Amino acid sequence: MRERGVDLMIFSPQASAMAHHVADPAVALDWARACNDLVHRVVRLFPANFAAACQLPQVPGGPLDDAVAELRRCVEELGFVGCNLNPDPSGGHWTSPPLTDPYWFALFEELVALDVPAMVHVSASRNPSFHALGAHYLNADTSVFMQLVEGDLFARFPTLRLVIPHGGGAVPYHWGRYRGLAARLGRPPLGEHVMRNVWFDTAVYHQAGIDLLYRVVDAGNILFASELHGAVRGVDPETGHAWDDTLRYIDNLALPAEARAKTLETNALRVYPRLTPRR
Repeated sequence: MRERGVDLMIFSPQASAMAHHVADPAVALDWARACNDLVHRVVRLFPANFAAACQLPQVPGGPLDDAVAELRRCVEELGFVGCNLNPDPSGGHWTSPPLTDPYWFALFEELVALDVPAMVHVSASRNPSFHALGAHYLNADTSVFMQLVEGDLFARFPTLRLVIPHGGGAVPYHWGRYRGLAARLGRPPLGEHVMRNVWFDTAVYHQAGIDLLYRVVDAGNILFASELHGAVRGVDPETGHAWDDTLRYIDNLALPAEARAKTLETNALRVYPRLTPRR
């Protein structure tokens, strides 16, 4: 979030380092707590610049009791404003049920009770067919959106809020396909079936991608995001600017003031209500 000229980053453990493919629940819990405690330390040192989102101790096929408990600890004791939720702890083999399955409901109930959102983000890829950054991450974004189209998750959890990163994966580019599939499956239009509860972010690393995102998706469903040491590092030789300088793509759109304010501030405060505005 960029508020009143000040950058405020929602800071969480690096997605690729969450290591959810490690099948030992004790290791997963110790690792998650260590990472979350470190994030908490950074936020305490720089409270005007960072707010915290937590890693959950997930393992392939394992119960979510530890994840629920760690979420509660991080929010209630450490002041975190959200979490990362991995829909595929197996690391590219997709052995977990879809997010619409009752397997996930205890965690969703806790998210609703605490009034915090989850960013849906996978960790490392253990499948050699899926490059982590170029395939696995974007596969997950796109796959989860389709799971939400197929199911009725938000009828059960009408206040649950999910953030799908990387501009929604392939979804904006294929928006007509998803609209058509929703109709074919007897689902309501996407605007009421999914997009009341889902937000995409601007971690898209070229101008045409951002242009398309705003043409397809309402500005009320877009959150500003960039990355620090993220997937795309270095300078784009065609522009001379850093790939992840995503603010300049938004500036080039010349958005109306209201749409720009939604992207850079007010959407974040609505999706993350525990996020305290910095003055």
